Amino acid sequence: MLLSRLDMLKQIAAGLAEQFGKDCEIVIHDLTGNSLEHTIVHIENGGLTGRKIGDGPSGAVLNAIRHQGEPLKDKLAYLTRTENGRFLKSSTIYIHNDDGILCYIFSINYDITALLTLENSIHSLISCEEPENSGSPKMITHDVSRLLDELIEQSVALVGVPVPLMTREDKIKAINYLNDAGAFLITKSGDKVAKYFDISKYTLYSYVDINK
Repeated sequence: MLLSRLDMLKQIAAGLAEQFGKDCEIVIHDLTGNSLEHTIVHIENGGLTGRKIGDGPSGAVLNAIRHQGEPLKDKLAYLTRTENGRFLKSSTIYIHNDDGILCYIFSINYDITALLTLENSIHSLISCEEPENSGSPKMITHDVSRLLDELIEQSVALVGVPVPLMTREDKIKAINYLNDAGAFLITKSGDKVAKYFDISKYTLYSYVDINK
């Protein structure tokens, strides 16, 4: 014997609640009845929000009912909050019958309050004060060749244009960044930089001299 839609949803709800534990509330709203004051027909871990079977709809359910004649798109992974201030990651899934009429709403609410607290604690430990517009963290290299490669990559990122598309002014900006960073203190760096930017060594050093 095939399960009804509602029985199948209850089975899925029980499985999800068991899988994710007491912090995961699963609610099934039945919209096939005449009363909108008692839409909850099944709930797992209802203590999370304090709701129980026989309670009424949430704002998301009311909104769905209001737009029942329109195409409804499931609302997934959005933030909600309980009355006592706990934060939930919620999803609202619309279940239609064979005629396309909305009949059930399957809601998942996962308590992420503790995770958000942990995230904030970790962030405070790993965050560092950086100068404005400092960009991504700089790499610590183990040889000057790799260091030069890293500086060249940073110079290109600073300009924000691939080398083949760089104008003369772009290359001047990149090369002066390298000069300011001390790249030309590295032995034979001029050869590598000139080749990378497809210019002669004479042009390279003339670009450096421009901003002196």
